[in-house]
Amino acid sequence: MKVPLLRHARIFAPLCLVAALGAAPDADPLKSGEKAAGEWITTRLETARLESEWLSERPLLESTVDGLRERAATLEEKRDHLTAKTAKDREDADAMRAKNKAAADDLGTAEARLKALVGKLAELRPMLPPRLSAALELPYRSLANPGLSVGERMQLTIAVLNRCSQFNRTVTCGEEVLTIEGEQGAKSLEVIYWGLSHAYALDQATGRAWYGSPGPRGWQWEPRPDAARPVARLIAVYTDKADPDFVAVPASLGRPMGEAPGK
Repeated sequence: MKVPLLRHARIFAPLCLVAALGAAPDADPLKSGEKAAGEWITTRLETARLESEWLSERPLLESTVDGLRERAATLEEKRDHLTAKTAKDREDADAMRAKNKAAADDLGTAEARLKALVGKLAELRPMLPPRLSAALELPYRSLANPGLSVGERMQLTIAVLNRCSQFNRTVTCGEEVLTIEGEQGAKSLEVIYWGLSHAYALDQATGRAWYGSPGPRGWQWEPRPDAARPVARLIAVYTDKADPDFVAVPASLGRPMGEAPGK
């Protein structure tokens, strides 16, 4: 007896389903499909929410962007205006900075030269007449201060130079306490200076005289027994204790420093 084809198909389909269920009893395609469908629905809902929010907020955001662009354009116009307006000021500022730098360089050069000059003044101090050297004690002590400003150092240097120039243009006479090499202790002597070049010292009590001049070891006094009488006469004329007169006193001009004065 023959079985119809449709009946064969109806019998075969349940058999295939039973075979499939028997081969993989743990796989559940329905659950996988439900999970995927749930995730797709969630994603679609979130996408729809975002699209809705974007559509609702887009006009506001576009308006904000337009406002920011207008503000940026306004600020750029102000910037360009200020740039043009302050161009001259910037040029002046650049020129002033250049002048300040040049002035600072010149000041540095002047300070270096001034320090060299102060060093030479310190080296020359021992060769100054004792009276002048004592009078310049305070300026010299101040110049030794390393914390002085350039202006203060310049003022003190000029003061020393002016005082030396003034002393060199005059004849100075008066009593002075001197310590002379080869003599015992300090002596009170009458001293008359011929500027910075030389001087005469007289001990009225003993009738002794000395000739002073700058030398290699500084200012030095040398005994001149032959000069006591003319030096006493010279001092008397200077102090108005004698009538004005020409007085011949020993002197050495143009000799090397330290060389003994001529007899």
